[in-house]
Amino acid sequence: MEDRTKVIEELSVEEREEILIDVALTLEGAAREALVEGDKQFAAFSSNMAEAIRINADELARDDPESADEVLKQAAEVISQFKASHPYRLISTAVH
Repeated sequence: MEDRTKVIEELSVEEREEILIDVALTLEGAAREALVEGDKQFAAFSSNMAEAIRINADELARDDPESADEVLKQAAEVISQFKASHPYRLISTAVH
């Protein structure tokens, strides 16, 4: 974990913030897919996590790289669990 934290610390503030926003977007996409598939609990959790990351991205990127690394690790775990339980991605999230 120390190696990952060092890598995070070596990035610029803008790069760290961009990574956090990208992870938030990925979580939001997973939330939409889960909602379409009927998994309301995961959709709410993922959406709330994405919103929290998006709201705090600037502060995490600027002031606390260690916490940013921990948040990225937790988000990656959530995304990984979603992909494991939903191995076949949706082509369209349109609801008729």
